[in-house]
Amino acid sequence: MNFGFLLFPDAEELDFIGPWEIIGMWGMHFNGPEKRLLISQDGAAVQCAKGLSVNPHCSFMDCPPLDFLLIPGGQGTRKEVNNQVLVDFVKQQATACKQILSVCTGAFILQAAGLLAHKRATTHWGSLDRLRKYPDVTVVEERFVRDGNIWTAAGVSAGIDLALALIASLASEEVAGKVQLAAEYYPSSRRYGYAPLSPGAPAYLNK
Repeated sequence: MNFGFLLFPDAEELDFIGPWEIIGMWGMHFNGPEKRLLISQDGAAVQCAKGLSVNPHCSFMDCPPLDFLLIPGGQGTRKEVNNQVLVDFVKQQATACKQILSVCTGAFILQAAGLLAHKRATTHWGSLDRLRKYPDVTVVEERFVRDGNIWTAAGVSAGIDLALALIASLASEEVAGKVQLAAEYYPSSRRYGYAPLSPGAPAYLNK
């Protein structure tokens, strides 16, 4: 199985690196996808939002059919939603993908590709109202949302939760638990300061 991670300038690093780590552990130790691919439009190095430079494995032209495709968010999505080459690549891969995933504002690329029509979805808390402007998308304020084979996650670190939920769905809770332990991903329940009480903070913080 091929698991693709879409890259573009100003993509948010943790949006794809977090899931990359989790999916990698699944594949290497627990019979998950055999191949992970970083994909950019031309195959050249990509400068991400916080300055990390990443070397993709392939371009859109030489990308093989994917079983899974994850789309990160970041400031770059504001430009890429109008990049018809990128949007068409997502549409084309989606015709055969078993599961399509977005993290953070990657949801807006899914929307541009027509993949969120009549779907439940989420995004970064700061962009929830922007996503609500699309009347055919039902916005849900959760860490991640699944609707059929479309998965969306809230901001940045939520991609790790998304990846673990995907594994639990496709493999088992037990396998997801083993990956979670291998990654030692047990976030502290401590909330720092009063930021979670800010206007616009996602509803799940107050549960």
